[in-house]
Amino acid sequence: MSPTDRIRSPELLSKVMSAEEAAALIPLGANVGMSGFTGAGYPKAVPQALAERLAACHAAGHTEARIGLWTGASTAPELDGALAKVNGIEKRLPYQSDPTLRKLINNGQVRYLDMHLSHVAQMAWFGFLGHLDVAVVEVAGILPDGRLIPSSSVGNNKTWLDQADKIILEVNELQSAGLEGMHDIYYGTQLPPNRKPIPLTHPSDRIGEPYLRCDPAKVIAVVRTRQSDRNSVFAAPDAVSEQIAAHIIDFMSHEVKQGRLPANLLPLQSGVGNIANAVLAGLNKGPFENLTAYTEVLQDGMLDMVRSGKLSFASATALSLSPQATEEFNQNIDFYRERIVLRPQEISNHPELVRRMGVIAMNAMIEADLYGNVNSTHIMGSSIMNGIGGSGDFARNAYLSFFVTPSVAKDGAISCIVPMVSHVDHTEHDVEIIVTEQGLADLRGLAPTERAKLIVERCAHPSFRPQLQDYLDRAAKSSSGLHTPHLLNEALSWHSRFLETGKM
Repeated sequence: MSPTDRIRSPELLSKVMSAEEAAALIPLGANVGMSGFTGAGYPKAVPQALAERLAACHAAGHTEARIGLWTGASTAPELDGALAKVNGIEKRLPYQSDPTLRKLINNGQVRYLDMHLSHVAQMAWFGFLGHLDVAVVEVAGILPDGRLIPSSSVGNNKTWLDQADKIILEVNELQSAGLEGMHDIYYGTQLPPNRKPIPLTHPSDRIGEPYLRCDPAKVIAVVRTRQSDRNSVFAAPDAVSEQIAAHIIDFMSHEVKQGRLPANLLPLQSGVGNIANAVLAGLNKGPFENLTAYTEVLQDGMLDMVRSGKLSFASATALSLSPQATEEFNQNIDFYRERIVLRPQEISNHPELVRRMGVIAMNAMIEADLYGNVNSTHIMGSSIMNGIGGSGDFARNAYLSFFVTPSVAKDGAISCIVPMVSHVDHTEHDVEIIVTEQGLADLRGLAPTERAKLIVERCAHPSFRPQLQDYLDRAAKSSSGLHTPHLLNEALSWHSRFLETGKM
């Protein structure tokens, strides 16, 4: 493929160079905003070349040579993994899922700012995060006037391109040329006090333009690549996931019968993972037609629903597909381009829009407590797993807010329903429905003690249910306050016991 097929700007074509040459242009200690959202659309070559450069600096005794790394969400081994392996990251935001990086964060070697994904762009504009020195952004192509064809994710790319002093572009020729026209980049956001309502009322609305704007004068390098996204394989739904999905679908059917949901539901938001895919697979077989989605990530289950016709339209900020689904997507991209739009994450996750459209939010959690507080980020209170991602953006503003998990973990050693969560990401005020394979607890309109009774009955695993009920009973007799009864000397004893013995 000729470079001019994807790089149609003569000015930017003259800036093509190797990844190593481009990486050498990034100042050590810089804050670098890179593209990427849930393993899609991240730069592949420059981060690896930068990691090699940082490793050489460390070998020469310059151990302080690191960067601040900002992205849209999680990336992949070629980015987070490569830089983490050489201890090249000083500070990371707003989300990650790399095992090497996670270990460094939990060892205190990397400072990690875990953020609501809808907040990142505005905080960068406010100046709250510091100065952005360089943007490294993957694109599918460059137009003659310097505008950019976005790749398989949008994330925070608009903000990075606007805010950064210097820009490095990776033009990934393996990304389908058919992505052109699938994106909707909104340039109408303003800073307070000049903000105006965002004119979007339906997932299929287009309010922006299909390209990213880019000042060619800020571009210091263009790197040609031809590498696939992370394209993780999703496990087939297991019995636990299918039970959780069945509870949710039964509940939605009941809500339709009660007149609290329309027959085609409301726009769906689904977190990433095997349980989410199982719920989507259940919906694909279920009774609902003409569904829509207003979500962050479009994964295999949603793609299946678009293909079957169950899902008439999907809005997201990124694709996160298995290799098989990616191949199918690329082969039929003209079909999908009419039914899918990719937006900046400040729009895909915007509270105003989630509230306006009445999104049905379905997100995973690590644990929930008796009163409905949810921990979605920390293991045993202190060790980060991944991050809050967009779950808070949707949960607090959704029409219905589901949190789902198996009732136990570690082969039954851990109960995912506990007296008190070891870390709070979503307070009881933002959690309406908790679902495990054991059942579903609809917490709407319930006082704390009513919520606790239902969560124990419906969601706790039978092997832990008597202990939870015993805790509740004793708390109700001993607590100084009976609104939310707790035994403070025991509330986190389950976690302490696990750390000491390996079992709650």
